[in-house]
Amino acid sequence: MDKSSVHDVILAGGSTRIPKVQPLLQDFFNGNELCKSINSDEAVAYGAAVQAAILSGEGNEKIQDPLLLDVTLLFLVLEAAVGVTAVLIQRNTIVPTKKEQVFSTYLDN
Repeated sequence: MDKSSVHDVILAGGSTRIPKVQPLLQDFFNGNELCKSINSDEAVAYGAAVQAAILSGEGNEKIQDPLLLDVTLLFLVLEAAVGVTAVLIQRNTIVPTKKEQVFSTYLDN
């Protein structure tokens, strides 16, 4: 495909946030304005979900309305005493989340 036949350039993925990448792409596509209105992280997640459904053989009926959720990437852990930790929020918990747990002091001061 010739780059002059490209009508819209949509940025997707984390590398598109690098300031030098955007002017380089715009220059490459002969000054064609870049579409920045789409959330690049959601575009990548949506594409990955659709590709996974296709590869798993689930067919088109499950691709119509995918559900995308934000989740925590890591555990949120609190050191309750010297060397004793308590997991407050598990990894892959849907965000936003709320967790309450009562802690008391281990040592004075």
